[in-house]
Amino acid sequence: MTTEIQAFRFSEFGTSDVLDFESLPLPGPAPGEIQIRHLAIGINYIDIYHRSGVAPVSLPSGVGVEAVGIVTALGEGVTGFAVGERVAYVGGPPGAYATHRNLPAARALALPEELDSREVAALVFKGLTVEYLIHRCFQLKRGDTVLFHAAAGGVGSIACQWLAAIGATVIGTVSSPAKAEIARSNGCHHTIVYTEKAFQAEVAEITGGRGVDVVYDSVGAETFERSLDCLRPRGTLVSFGAASGPVPPLDVSSLAAKGSLYVTRPSIAHYTADRKEYETAAQNLFTAISARVVRASGITTYPLSEARRAHQDLEARRTTGSVVLLP
Repeated sequence: MTTEIQAFRFSEFGTSDVLDFESLPLPGPAPGEIQIRHLAIGINYIDIYHRSGVAPVSLPSGVGVEAVGIVTALGEGVTGFAVGERVAYVGGPPGAYATHRNLPAARALALPEELDSREVAALVFKGLTVEYLIHRCFQLKRGDTVLFHAAAGGVGSIACQWLAAIGATVIGTVSSPAKAEIARSNGCHHTIVYTEKAFQAEVAEITGGRGVDVVYDSVGAETFERSLDCLRPRGTLVSFGAASGPVPPLDVSSLAAKGSLYVTRPSIAHYTADRKEYETAAQNLFTAISARVVRASGITTYPLSEARRAHQDLEARRTTGSVVLLP
């Protein structure tokens, strides 16, 4: 059965103006797929990377990789899900900015009844990102010291909460005193307003010259080189984004000179590709949400039809916390 839906698509890379809001026919789900009516849709920086061509996708394309919705139909061969069940997902072909969509069932996650749809949409992609960053990409433990850039952003806010619960000492960079207050409210122990002070010098003072065990950097070009200088010997830089532009080429011999450092560039796709690992990570996140270890702070909502404006605000750093579209 075909369903008439509204969805954003784009046929060329560029600014938010390339996003077209269209009425489209949606066929029934193919074998191995489920059909979903969306309740809440999360916006992430990967959506902007897809749209702009920084992380190219095949054109024409939908946009958006996380949402919460109700299962409305099952494709042939799908087991483990039922029509009317509420699910969340991360990944699969871009296409979350839509009233309805078809999705590979392997990407769907059954939601505990007690979890709120908007909060999960605000948290699931970013929360699973934080889960692999702090539990699997670098295994943090109580007493470790962390430098987290963009600590008041969507990922940063969740990370500060979870890191504080683990017992790590969190140093966060932010762009303004107002965002410093947001970071502190989420468990960040030390905040550095990078527009006012050089963060390397501040980190050195906070750590007594030792440096931090790990830096999490989603800013990219503006921070990468200086982040290396914040690490202790044999420390790790986790580069997981490039909000300020691509990271410049790295001379790997400089890592030895700076203290036998480690650098990794992870992707959530590789940390959730295995279904069992994906489900385990999601359970860790859902448990943390249920226990209020992790919570969505400062959710900003936009109607689905205003996704272009949401992208503009996110790129201009006018948002804090998480951004959610409502169909």
